[in-house]
Amino acid sequence: MPPKVKAAGKGRAPAKRKLAEEFPPGEVLTDTGKKAWKLGAPIGQGGFGLLYLADENSAKAVGEDACYVIKVEPSDNGPLFSELKFYMRAAKPDLIQSWMKSHKLKSLGVPRYWGSGLHERDGRKYRFMVIDRLGTDLQKRFEECGKRFPRKLVLQLGLRLLDILEYIHDHEYVHADIKASNLMLSHSDPNQVYLVDYGLAYRYAPDSVLKEYKEDPKRCHDGTIEFTSIDAHKGASRRSDLEILTYCMVQWLCGRLPWEDKLQDPLYVRDSKIRSQENISEFMTKCFSSQDKPDEIQRFMEEVKSLGYQDKPPYEKLRSILRAGLKAIQAKDNGKLEFTPVIGAVSPPAKVNAHTHTHTHTHTHTHTHTHTHTHTLTSLMYTLLSCTVKKTPGKCPGKVLEFDFLKEEWCRHSSQTEHSLQD
Repeated sequence: MPPKVKAAGKGRAPAKRKLAEEFPPGEVLTDTGKKAWKLGAPIGQGGFGLLYLADENSAKAVGEDACYVIKVEPSDNGPLFSELKFYMRAAKPDLIQSWMKSHKLKSLGVPRYWGSGLHERDGRKYRFMVIDRLGTDLQKRFEECGKRFPRKLVLQLGLRLLDILEYIHDHEYVHADIKASNLMLSHSDPNQVYLVDYGLAYRYAPDSVLKEYKEDPKRCHDGTIEFTSIDAHKGASRRSDLEILTYCMVQWLCGRLPWEDKLQDPLYVRDSKIRSQENISEFMTKCFSSQDKPDEIQRFMEEVKSLGYQDKPPYEKLRSILRAGLKAIQAKDNGKLEFTPVIGAVSPPAKVNAHTHTHTHTHTHTHTHTHTHTHTLTSLMYTLLSCTVKKTPGKCPGKVLEFDFLKEEWCRHSSQTEHSLQD
């Protein structure tokens, strides 16, 4: 039964969602199939729910090696109920296994659904769901790698996500919120990637009947704004998932999307994306140097752009484009995901001003990265100097002592490009 929603009076703010109470280890929850599950230690909190290690009920305590997790939320909250609808319809183990067999896949990155139900404690009801336990998310790995992934890794991730999206789409859903923090490595196999968080998943074709394309104010700008598709600023579709995937791959390769400095302005972000689709070549030039421009990503974008709202994506053609990219760099998808830092990659600096180039971290090799790195250091150095002169250190991106360090870095990088510091 869905959570009850009281009609709000005119001008009344929506009711606040309740936070989940933390259960003690050993609490037993029984799902709708009468199967008992024992809770272990809590390992995370998302939104208004808690995530626990879990295992099938037995006399043993739930250990750190548990294979399952349980999401728990107050029953009158909505997010888990929305996610649960997807899992119950599309993520049962037999469905996933059947798909893998028919498509000759060794793995598929959709967490399996093992059960759900309601649990009562101290007079309050809680909704819970049991799914596979997973490991580290890709956002953490992305930051560890200096916010750049190697090209081979990005193409491998793209191929795995195409498998996942084809499965989700074939089961009548779009995900609508693909991003590194919603991609998790398997707990037992670091070479498997799973797409998680189906709270925004949208059933675009109930009973195989496509919904009519129209703007939905309730879902306007749903998702994570830097990645949401143009459709998602209006509605949602299969092509929107693929557009989001494109933005993810571009960011993983170059470190930054051109509109990331104005994420507080959804209309600006939407219009920037529209312009990027109208002139894909110009968008790629903004994001990559001529030496590092990945032709396969541009081809991928052009193929996605050609799709209509109701068109079934050509998944195999899109896979062939990414495989061609692997071939171009003399690589193969050998099944291993190597999270190695890109040479010359550094975490993007704090924003200095609106005119600083936001695509400076696009170069794979040190010699092509030097000029843009020097430009960024110059901007930071003069900003620090300005702060010092104005005696406003509280507004500086660093302290005065950092000026000398930046000056040394500037000299080191500028000497490689035959520049010298003019005192």
